[in-house]
Amino acid sequence: MALILVGRAKLQLSRLPVAKYGSAGASPSPPFKRQFVRPWVLAELNYGYLREHSQQVAVLPLGATEPHNLHLPYGTDTYEAEAIGSRVCEAAFSRGAPVVLLPAIPYGTDTNQLGFPLAINLNPSTLLTVIRDVVDSLAVHGIHKLVLLNSHGGNDFKPVLRELYGQTPVRLFLVEWYRMAADAQKQIFSTTDDHAGEVETSLALAYFPEFVARDPQTGRLTADDGAVRPTRFEAVNRGWVSITRPWHLLTTNSGAGNPHAATAEKGRALMDVLVERISGFLVELAAAEIDETFPF
Repeated sequence: MALILVGRAKLQLSRLPVAKYGSAGASPSPPFKRQFVRPWVLAELNYGYLREHSQQVAVLPLGATEPHNLHLPYGTDTYEAEAIGSRVCEAAFSRGAPVVLLPAIPYGTDTNQLGFPLAINLNPSTLLTVIRDVVDSLAVHGIHKLVLLNSHGGNDFKPVLRELYGQTPVRLFLVEWYRMAADAQKQIFSTTDDHAGEVETSLALAYFPEFVARDPQTGRLTADDGAVRPTRFEAVNRGWVSITRPWHLLTTNSGAGNPHAATAEKGRALMDVLVERISGFLVELAAAEIDETFPF
């Protein structure tokens, strides 16, 4: 048994979790063993700790299981949500905020990706039911602030916030990292990104490089250029009219955005922005009193 002191928490461990990072040619980070429990990650905590430490804010990462061009894993959105979620919660925790990262939901709405093998879909109504049950559980445990950390563009959670408003003591907030950092992305990246392009590939190279496929001879990403087809309607192509885009018709290999300018350095630069912005909000949210005029 070992006693490990981390921030506010002293945790008794019977075994040490191991996390290995790094991949040849993909990231300068060497493999290492993480020999401590992260007291902001629910999946790593035990009852002995939780019965003595209350939480004020829960963060729920939301991903998807779908193809990302030929070079990124099907779990890309979930890996991104977990990487971002763990780091923003760590930063908030280090500033004294009682936050906890819930286990990620690895499935999203993917009706338009089902033309690719093993894309897994949860309908919006199913996701609403799952989130409602999570919210009800948090309410029982006295956690009345929940942040939905969405990493999948096919999910639409604004209707969830509206439907659950007034039905629960839990106050819901939605963070879509790819929208909240749009201004920073213009400064960091050379191209716009929709799916499996420069932005997502840079995050993957920085935080889960072992899953990024490269040509063993050249080191080049095993990806196409992420070109997309226009529809036959000018109004749709100009963004005046919205549709659900069938991804197998829109793309060549599921990628929408050129990934070849991606670097791990760009991924880390984006993460710095996300951590600063989201963790700052979590600290404010944890300290805020829920009264009759909340959140105003």
